[in-house]
Amino acid sequence: MFNGLGMGLGNLSRLSNAQTRSISAENFTGAKGQAGMATEGTGAQCARELGQGWKVSPSVKIPAGTTFTMGEIKGPGVIQHIWLTCFPDSWRHMILRFYWDEEETPSIEVPVGDFFCSGWTERCNVSSLPIAVNPAGGMNSYWEMPFRKAAKVTMENISESDVILYYQIDYSLTEVPADAAYLHAQFRRSNPLPYGEVHTLLDGVHGQGHYVGTYMAWGVNNRGWWGEGEIKFYLDGDKEFPTICGTGTEDYFGGAWNFEHPKGEYGVFSTPFLGMPQVIQPDGLYASQQRFGMYRWHIMDPIRFQTDLKVTIQALGWRKNGTYLPLQDDISSVALWYQTEPHAPLTPFPGKNQLEVI
Repeated sequence: MFNGLGMGLGNLSRLSNAQTRSISAENFTGAKGQAGMATEGTGAQCARELGQGWKVSPSVKIPAGTTFTMGEIKGPGVIQHIWLTCFPDSWRHMILRFYWDEEETPSIEVPVGDFFCSGWTERCNVSSLPIAVNPAGGMNSYWEMPFRKAAKVTMENISESDVILYYQIDYSLTEVPADAAYLHAQFRRSNPLPYGEVHTLLDGVHGQGHYVGTYMAWGVNNRGWWGEGEIKFYLDGDKEFPTICGTGTEDYFGGAWNFEHPKGEYGVFSTPFLGMPQVIQPDGLYASQQRFGMYRWHIMDPIRFQTDLKVTIQALGWRKNGTYLPLQDDISSVALWYQTEPHAPLTPFPGKNQLEVI
């Protein structure tokens, strides 16, 4: 759909020599004719009267402090769909990583909740083209992920408790066009954002590619409106000033006028390419801050770069005298882009305490 590898609506009737495969706890290797053969697993007790082939291994238990390899695939091929689910309290403590073509450092490194537009460890439905989250916490990715030699997907449990993970990785073994780039994603958090500084979503990117998406989990630490800040894209050697500059946070995510509709309320919305599917209101006691989840997918309008890319966003509110007020908010972001390999190493991943959502 995004690079021409997937079927897409326009190609749905066309035949292909691609081989469809799927990895899950019922077929750890994705091998042909090898699914549903487990004789032990998390469902063995429930299936004890039915036996092999009756949901013996629907999930895996990932012990605290360990990393589980969800899948290893020999290419060429393309991951076309991922479905998974685990309980919300683990969404910031389960770290999803993707490695392309036997690379040593990941191209994607994101808490699982944030990758699926669920950064606040509270469920909400998302109805977008590449990411869909359905009741009750069924997480789906349709980002196209081509690879040439190999793909490796891991999940690290950095919590102090074991986590049960259900998952399925659907992919095709197929030729990959020479001009197909690799998907990358990086998580960052500013908590709180220092006064007068900007939140950097992405920098240090080198190579040719295109930026395709932003998710932000934004926690407001002030009263009043918080979204006057501009997003800026620095392309191909831009220094002090960017090539692309937005006009406001709600504008970038496809809204307007403070997202206020109906009057006096934030208007929650989720569309194929952009949305604010989550608004968490204060409860008058311990949940004291307003929190928001927003996404913007550049699928129809990818931001192309030839050599390098940097992306920042301001946090701005208002003073009573009508001037802008730099805010010190809690901002987490996921930036997604396709690029050629090799990629520059991602910035060091935050520690467990820096990820915590209270």
